[in-house]
Amino acid sequence: MIELETLEAFEKHLRAGASLAHVVIQGLDLRRYTRELSTAALAGTVFLGCELEKDALQAALAHGALVFPPISGVPYQPYRGSLYTPEELYAGFDPAHPETYENTLDARIYRHWETQGRGTPPTLLETLAQRLHDHAITDAMEDLLAAEPSRKVVAIMGGHSMKRGQPDYRGVAMLARDLARAGFFLVSGGGPGAMEATHLGAWFSQRPESDLDAALAILAKAPSYTDREWLARAFEVRSAFPLGPRDEFACSSLGIPTWHYGHEPPNPFATSIAKYFANSVREDGLLTIARGGIVYAPGSAGTIQEIFQDACQNHYNSVGVISPMIFLGTEFWTRTRPVYPLLAQLAQGQEYARHLMLTDSREDVVKALLDYDRASLSAA
Repeated sequence: MIELETLEAFEKHLRAGASLAHVVIQGLDLRRYTRELSTAALAGTVFLGCELEKDALQAALAHGALVFPPISGVPYQPYRGSLYTPEELYAGFDPAHPETYENTLDARIYRHWETQGRGTPPTLLETLAQRLHDHAITDAMEDLLAAEPSRKVVAIMGGHSMKRGQPDYRGVAMLARDLARAGFFLVSGGGPGAMEATHLGAWFSQRPESDLDAALAILAKAPSYTDREWLARAFEVRSAFPLGPRDEFACSSLGIPTWHYGHEPPNPFATSIAKYFANSVREDGLLTIARGGIVYAPGSAGTIQEIFQDACQNHYNSVGVISPMIFLGTEFWTRTRPVYPLLAQLAQGQEYARHLMLTDSREDVVKALLDYDRASLSAA
């Protein structure tokens, strides 16, 4: 089924003389297209949250179209046709006045989510709006990944409390930089800590290491996401080291945060942001799309939960791909958080046992993921 999610695509479809029958039109303001809609064949057409004038609405219903009306009273678009960008979520933020974050779309949606019962909305309409929103985000994310089928998706998981200025933070950023330079598409949970370091590394993949170190020095002035200037320092780096037109593809990355943890603003180094209300949907989707493998940097309960969710997918081959699980930090994963020995024991006799790795070497991580990618291409 054809999906039209922008006015540009809608107008192009009309100019081509193509039928609108059995087309899905999502979240568009179509009030200036009443004449075209009133005379079009609309059998089986689906309008998701579109703005329609009365005559166009009557014509749509008379022709058998399915019309889902816009939902008012919410600060988000339930039927949105694209992922978020940092520019959209942080519109109105002034780095010189960090308190202006409270006026941004990201902050307004979080406040709304809190007042509407957090994970248990008080009304069916709010519940429906959130579910429609999250479905639209998944659809947009799938469109993004389908547009770049040659780039294998690799995720880096790790703790939100990993501070800027720590060696682990720089190590994750350098690893992400190496992986992006090797052609991988980086994804993470989209928040602070190791997640931010992932997207920072991708952002700097086309720049020398000295530029990355200069950025790290700026970021270290506000080490934790709880610091008042955490977001301001990130925007200072973005301003000092902007992405040029030739860098946008190579330096792109996808953050997948959630308003469930809305007190942690999404980091602005991810060029696309798939932000969800339902954390369970977000986590499962993140693990599922990382078909090129997942690297686990040091983290706590959330990271460990993701490890065993990923292990379950691999153990039962529930998504059709058994992919690498690489643990960065031998001391951490065998003594501080001794997850690796348990996982290795669990994997005995299973195919994914040969895709487990424990290492302290960035080079080993990149080589393992490249080898897996080549083997996958050969098998296909």
